[in-house]
Amino acid sequence: MTTSGQAQHDHLIRLFAHAHWANEEILKALQNAEPISEKLISLFGHLLSAEKVWLERLNQRDSSNLSIWPITRLKDCELLVQENYTGYQSFLKPLGDTDLHTVIAYRNSKGTEFHTSILDILSHVSLHGSYHRGQISSYLRMKGHEPVNTDFITFVRI
Repeated sequence: MTTSGQAQHDHLIRLFAHAHWANEEILKALQNAEPISEKLISLFGHLLSAEKVWLERLNQRDSSNLSIWPITRLKDCELLVQENYTGYQSFLKPLGDTDLHTVIAYRNSKGTEFHTSILDILSHVSLHGSYHRGQISSYLRMKGHEPVNTDFITFVRI
């Protein structure tokens, strides 16, 4: 692997370690928020389910049977946090320089076919998660709970 390719690979590993840490922080906050809103569980479940769908696509497996809005229990979120982390680590570790530019063919939930590079998909998954974790944190604040700081810079300072 080239030096720049190794740096890019290492950065992706770090981004997904951040996503896992941030998901765990959100999970803890939701576990401690009483009463917990179904809306928040659904939103967190969506984030995690979307991560799972993209992982299936990256592994070139059919994701058409997976819903992106299926979760209604916090326990299911807890299981998916761990499952996604393990899945992404297994996917990311063996990737080489050129693998990141490999184009994956997949169908979205409406059946439309797309072709997207692994790097672009991984970037999307990371950004999508950050967006929804921010929504969850804002909603927690509106309901009188402490918002969750899941900023990347906070993660790297740990």
